[in-house]
Amino acid sequence: MSVPPSTYPRRLLPLFLGLFQGALFLFFALFVTYDEPSAQAEDTNLVANQVYSTFPFFQDIQVMLVVGLGLLLTFLPRYGFSALTHNFLLLNFSMQWALVLQGLLQHFHHGQIHLDLHKLLISEFAAVTVLISVGAILGRASPCQLLVMATCEIPIYLASEWVIVTWLGILDVGGTITIHIFSCYFGLGVSKALFRATQQPLHPKETPTPSSDLMSLVGTLILWVFWPSFVAVLCQPGDAQHRAILNTLLAMSASAITTVVVSSLLERDGKLSLGHLQNGSLAGGVAIGVVADMAMPPVAALALGSLSAVVCVLGFRFLTPLLGRKLKLLDQCGIHNLHGLPGILGAAASVLAILVASKDTSGSQPSQLSPAGANASEVVEGQWGDRGVGGQALCQAAGLAVAVGASLLAGLLTGAALRLPCLARPPERLCFDDSLYFKIQDQAESPGPDSSAEEGALALKE
Repeated sequence: MSVPPSTYPRRLLPLFLGLFQGALFLFFALFVTYDEPSAQAEDTNLVANQVYSTFPFFQDIQVMLVVGLGLLLTFLPRYGFSALTHNFLLLNFSMQWALVLQGLLQHFHHGQIHLDLHKLLISEFAAVTVLISVGAILGRASPCQLLVMATCEIPIYLASEWVIVTWLGILDVGGTITIHIFSCYFGLGVSKALFRATQQPLHPKETPTPSSDLMSLVGTLILWVFWPSFVAVLCQPGDAQHRAILNTLLAMSASAITTVVVSSLLERDGKLSLGHLQNGSLAGGVAIGVVADMAMPPVAALALGSLSAVVCVLGFRFLTPLLGRKLKLLDQCGIHNLHGLPGILGAAASVLAILVASKDTSGSQPSQLSPAGANASEVVEGQWGDRGVGGQALCQAAGLAVAVGASLLAGLLTGAALRLPCLARPPERLCFDDSLYFKIQDQAESPGPDSSAEEGALALKE
């Protein structure tokens, strides 16, 4: 007896994941190990201090990604199960995939990869790019499409990050350029290529409800609380990390208040838009990441947080509809307003901070504007080795250009690949609907068996 067409995509997903996890079992068995325990007390204390100082930050980031970001995506009323589950699935898939690629490219010595908490943390940062990018096509893509997107994005991100951080030597401790800007324009490129030049109409299941908006707002609050850990975890312990935490808190506090002001002024009746509040309150955390550990006055962090909230809210109100009309660009979660525009603002602020700090000879020590891990002796009178302060500022701008250009091009190519019929993009009528992927007890409003089979066949044809 032949298999109904609608079951092909459902079998493709467990097959894809099963083969991936099986290959990972074999890879870990052959090549991955832990460091040998050291008998020396100094080495033991060093490892213990690294664990105790890093793991609390690591757990904060886990809560951000699994709970905070997952709930933020539940603003679609009939797509909550899918948003939470797919976010959780993509986090684990992308983290493991990044762990393998990073191990092979950077940490493969004498036939072994020595695993530690720092490598796991870096792999989770790579997974964040995928979680942000999928926001552009949330609800209109199948799980298989999302997994293929993650498979393509992780190696491109690793290559981009190596060029930006290692080769260009830019400062970006909080991932504003390497993570937020890259993931934003990669997702927009995927969206543009996947849906081509057709403007997607407003779907009847796309409008948020009060309960779905409430869940999304809870996700915003969780992200807001734990965001300083995301920015400060890779800073040098001590003064730089302390400064990064303070700057992030100030920037996010300013962005929260400014969001309320701007959103209220844009509405005729003075009421607040929940969409503005859910995103604008986080814009300060995106923008501050690139300058969080730099020597700058507290008022600069407040100003950057306020400006990022303004551009975020204005982007939702004016720029997103304009891009939809002129470029036929779909941005389901508004990642361009939360990650792209504040990220560009933060990159510009980093150039300005470097140039201003070089002229302020009476201010902080030059080592506070040095790359992570650099000794004070490596920076002489505010100069960045042979390149100088002006050269470092140009490198910051070049890093921004590389992140935008590489991510857009790679996103367009990935989006074209996601159009393969075997990946079963959901038909328009079943977009934003959990019943396509989950067995839900209350099926009163979901399509019947005959309708599901028909829609599955249409998905394969598309």
